[in-house]
Amino acid sequence: MSAQSVPKLLSVEEYERTPDPPGGRYELHHGELVFVTYPVRQHKVLQRRLREMLEALAKPRGFLVDTEYPYRPLPKSEVWGADVACVAQARDDDTEKWLMGSPELVIEVKSPSNTKDELHDRAMTTLAGDGAVEFWIVDPKTTTVAVYSKTAGVHLYRTPATLPVPFMEASIPLDRLFAAI
Repeated sequence: MSAQSVPKLLSVEEYERTPDPPGGRYELHHGELVFVTYPVRQHKVLQRRLREMLEALAKPRGFLVDTEYPYRPLPKSEVWGADVACVAQARDDDTEKWLMGSPELVIEVKSPSNTKDELHDRAMTTLAGDGAVEFWIVDPKTTTVAVYSKTAGVHLYRTPATLPVPFMEASIPLDRLFAAI
């Protein structure tokens, strides 16, 4: 009987010393390097719209909205990037390198390469982090947004619905988000 080799999981320190490859960057998920390609135009358009729509709601309420936002949802072996993040300005101000815990809202714009299991893991890991309230999966193909909430479970919103942002006591119209993409 031969012993199977178990891949060595990377620490955050080892991850920091790993150069990004051509065509993208690495994230650290559960101690393993995950290659993330640069987003295509449609992806960037949705990121930009989400950022703009949320910024108008967030700033007066003390939140920062950003794209490609780095965070460490769990303290060990995790360095992730949010397509769009909404985080309390005070938490962002206290961040030296990466936000410890998860932003209050993390949004993933679904890409054709994303698997259902990968997106579910991303949602569960993000929500396990301190600070997280909701995780959204924005699907341009079906013009839907799946909302994973720490307090209200999972809900699917489809155009022409209005998507609530409960911790900001506001909402965004999905018709406007998905217009001409």
